[in-house]
Amino acid sequence: MTAFLALIDRDLRMAYRFGADTLASLLFFILCGSLFPLALGPSPDLLRHMGPGIVWVCALLASLLPLDRLFGSELEDGSLDLLMLTGLPAYAVAFAKMIAHWLTTGLPLLIAAIPLGVMLGVKGTELPLLLLGLMLGTMCLSLLGGMAASVVLGARRGGVLLPLLVLPLATPVLIFGAASSYAGQLGTSSAAGFDLLGACLLAMLPLCPLAAGQGLKAAVG
Repeated sequence: MTAFLALIDRDLRMAYRFGADTLASLLFFILCGSLFPLALGPSPDLLRHMGPGIVWVCALLASLLPLDRLFGSELEDGSLDLLMLTGLPAYAVAFAKMIAHWLTTGLPLLIAAIPLGVMLGVKGTELPLLLLGLMLGTMCLSLLGGMAASVVLGARRGGVLLPLLVLPLATPVLIFGAASSYAGQLGTSSAAGFDLLGACLLAMLPLCPLAAGQGLKAAVG
C-alpha cells in the first residue's frame, strides 16, 4: 500500500510540476463548450435544453487528450521498467496511474463544468445532478482510458488508435450520464441513470486495471 500511494503521489507531483496536460484539457473543455452557442445560435431555451449533453460530450473529448502520455512518457524514458520492478503487480501500477489521471484531469474537469454549465443555461437545481453524473462518468473514463492507453502502448500511430478504441467503449457511459443529467428537465427520476453509471464503474474497477496490467507487461516484455 505504501508503494501504491507513493506512485500516486509521484504522478501528482509530476502533474503539478508539468501542468501542460491538465491545462490543455481544461482549455479544450472550455473552448469546445464555448463553440456550441456559436453553432447553435444564442437561443437560451435551446442552450438550456442541450447544455447537459454538451458538457458530457466536451468532458469525454477533453479526457482523451492526456491519455497518450499516461504510460507513453514512462515507456520512452525507461521508467516504466523501473515501475514494474517496484514489487507492485502490474495491475496495481496501472490502477495507481488511473487514479492519478482522474485526480489531475477528471476532477479539474468536474470543477470547470460548473461555470460551463452556468454559461449554457443549466439551472441551479439541475447542476448537482450534472456534477454527480460527471463524477461517476469521469471515473469510468479514466479507467477505460487507462486500459486503452496500455493496449496501444508502443504501437505505431497509437495516438490515432487510442480515441478510436476509447470512444465506442465510452458510449454507454455517455448515454447513461446524459440520461441522469436530463432527469431534471424531463421531470423523471435520475436514479436509473445513476444506478447504471454506478454499475459501469463497479464493473470497470476490477476489469480495467487487470487488462491494463497485461498491456503493461506486454509493452515492457
